Amino acid sequence: MGVKIYNKTTPSRRNMGVNDFAELTSRSRRPVKALVRPMPKTGGRNNQGFTTSRFRGGGHKKLYRIIDFKRQKDGIEAAVQAIEYDPNRNCFIALVKYTDGELRYILAPNNMKVGDKVMSGPEAEPKVGNAMQLKQVPVGYDIHNIEMNPGQGGKLIRSAGGVGRLAAKEGDWATVILPSGEMRQVRVECRATIGQLGNVEHKNIVWGKAGRTRHKGRRPHNRGTSMNPIAHPLGGGEGRSGGGRHPCSPTGKLAKGGRTRKPRKNSNRRILRRRKSRRYGEVKLKNRK
Repeated sequence: MGVKIYNKTTPSRRNMGVNDFAELTSRSRRPVKALVRPMPKTGGRNNQGFTTSRFRGGGHKKLYRIIDFKRQKDGIEAAVQAIEYDPNRNCFIALVKYTDGELRYILAPNNMKVGDKVMSGPEAEPKVGNAMQLKQVPVGYDIHNIEMNPGQGGKLIRSAGGVGRLAAKEGDWATVILPSGEMRQVRVECRATIGQLGNVEHKNIVWGKAGRTRHKGRRPHNRGTSMNPIAHPLGGGEGRSGGGRHPCSPTGKLAKGGRTRKPRKNSNRRILRRRKSRRYGEVKLKNRK
């Protein structure tokens, strides 16, 4: 696949890029009716009407595609029928048909084509698109859609171009290197899919104009210093002010410096190497200068 860059015919077209969708078998193909369900909009509000996620609303209407993250249909071969676009995620999905006639959607690995055969379970070979337990995956292989707990369904590495690596296996635990650089232990009974996810060039897309972001259901992000003092603690003042205090939310909760992960989370002991934070990298670069 690639990214198509438009000519600079208007200001909004300048440097604007779109996916060429070369991997898709048909852009006009409608999803399988039995594998979709309605996806009502919330506008960032809860069941009482209060805003719980700011700057959400609008966007194009879409249906949710039911994805088989568990891949527990063992020992039955499936053939890829189509590579389709999914508006709910940035990677493509593949429609597979099992030999018993059942249709399912799975995450499409890179270079997967119509007619390819996939399988899950202990009988499957370690090739792209096949799903199996980590104890059956050779060390050093690229994997995605990794379970955190056996039978739970894939939770890790599900976005476009995502890929992890099985670094080691020792006893009941397998060591996996995640795209963020984090090194984590996962039980060997957890399942993963072989290969790297498709739509690798998605990160290179330049949206170009605000309207394309509105299509995704994201409204403009309004700064607190531009609001009235009744709406935000940083609001008010004559002219453009700096706020006069540390950045915070409309309710006064500090926005920076606080830890968001539970300090006594059970899975903390299974993290062998934490991901490098952006803030740590910036401090390191400043010290080099």
